[in-house]
Amino acid sequence: MTWCTFDPPFNSKANYAAPIGSEAAGAEFKDTWTLQDVDVAWLDLIEAKHKRLNRVIHAAMTDSDKSYLIYMAVRLLEMQRLLKPSGSIYLHCDPTMSHYLKLLMDAIFGPRNFRNEITWKRTTSRNDARRWGRVHDTILFYSRSGGFQWNRVSTPYDPTYVKRFYRHEDKRGKWMSDVIERSQTMGERPNLSYEFNGYTPDWGWRVRREKLEALAAEDRIAWSRNGRPRLKRYLHEQAGPPILDVITDIPLIAPHAHERTGYPTQKPLALLDRIIQASSERGGVVLDPFCGCATALIAAEKQGRQWVGIDIAPKAAELVRLRLKNEVGLFYQGAHRVDVPSRTDIEPLRRYNHPENRRALYGEQGGYCNGCAEHFRPQNLTVDHIIPRSKGGTDHLSNLQLLCGHCNSVKGDRGQEYLRAKLAA
Repeated sequence: MTWCTFDPPFNSKANYAAPIGSEAAGAEFKDTWTLQDVDVAWLDLIEAKHKRLNRVIHAAMTDSDKSYLIYMAVRLLEMQRLLKPSGSIYLHCDPTMSHYLKLLMDAIFGPRNFRNEITWKRTTSRNDARRWGRVHDTILFYSRSGGFQWNRVSTPYDPTYVKRFYRHEDKRGKWMSDVIERSQTMGERPNLSYEFNGYTPDWGWRVRREKLEALAAEDRIAWSRNGRPRLKRYLHEQAGPPILDVITDIPLIAPHAHERTGYPTQKPLALLDRIIQASSERGGVVLDPFCGCATALIAAEKQGRQWVGIDIAPKAAELVRLRLKNEVGLFYQGAHRVDVPSRTDIEPLRRYNHPENRRALYGEQGGYCNGCAEHFRPQNLTVDHIIPRSKGGTDHLSNLQLLCGHCNSVKGDRGQEYLRAKLAA
């Protein structure tokens, strides 16, 4: 995977729903969080394998925040695993939890791979009572490694700048004059000191004679009133200013815009266009694990990228198909998977109490019970599921542990959080 966009819930404590009559009607979700058994089970695994990540999660101020961070952590870990060394990830959030999410990203991707905190000014005005108007969201940009893909992306010049500096126009278009002489600070260069059309600059030219003569032949030299030559620099030939980490030129989608679907958290296509252009190459793979109304997928398709979109809402899949048909055309061929594909690069799981699992766990735990932390001989420890199979736990080694007979009896078929609570009582 070369590039990933991540537009998850924000923990905003709000409920979202698309308006009746829109293409996205029926799309809704609750952005509220409670700490549940499955969260605690995930946290046990994080505590065992990701110490720095565990410290970040425990810094949360409320159980709701902790539940949200656990939810995000397990998904960010998977994104980090999927990314190629040249890959990047963009995480869209708002100021509610952006500070926590940056710590999560630091713990998973490493502070050295932090590239930008991008501020997107999504609206021009807002009347918030008793505080400064909130008009921006945050996009965290991290890479998988130091060798990440990066392409220069330019933005159009501001009209005020164009009006001020590109004051001339000819058959080629608008142009501004630029110096073609060397300045005193640059010093003299013998090979750049020559006479041209009766004029010899004090410190020489910036280009060789052959180049200057070619520019003159193409009518790209203008002579000022005081007889000094100037280079015509045409507006349409300039790359424009590079993208900055403050985005002010891409507003929210207007209520009656053609691309608007009514999806509660839809982002402008221009925003995803810019990000995909900067951090991926043609033919690369873009993954959006919260694809919603398909904006990232549409942008990727139009720019020649391969893409994968994931969403748990049936309405999202419907919107993806609808938008691709409307915006890409009849020649689009895609696959909509509703099954969970099986991996073919690994052997079938061993039964949970297989001797190989026992040996591996005994070495990993150092012979200690994962409940009471007492040391036992191998024959006195029992293989147990951290997340019970009745709650979706698998026989994968990462979901297994060794418990002594007493702890195994106390835990029964409940989750690991129950055992920890009973032992702490």
